[in-house]
Amino acid sequence: MYAIIKTGGKQFRVAVGDVIDVEGLGKDIGSQINFTEVLFMNNGSNPVIGKPFIPGCVVVGELIEGVSGPKVTSVKYIPGNHRKKIGHRQHYSRVKITQIG
Repeated sequence: MYAIIKTGGKQFRVAVGDVIDVEGLGKDIGSQINFTEVLFMNNGSNPVIGKPFIPGCVVVGELIEGVSGPKVTSVKYIPGNHRKKIGHRQHYSRVKITQIG
């Protein structure tokens, strides 16, 4: 059984027990998270396609930890022997899927 959910402007294919990194949710570690925007669900015999979402279907996950992605740096060159270094590090929430349905 698996489902396709939408969160943070991205789509994820999830099954029970999967661990995914989603955009920072700003919740406490160990809290329960409900993903209500379920686009597709397949339980083996009959797939259900949402138009655009499946009404009443919820994917439940547990927030494990907050993590940071890799540091991305770039250098901007300005004429006249000037350089500007720009860096960014995206914050994610690591979620373990516990229930689909």
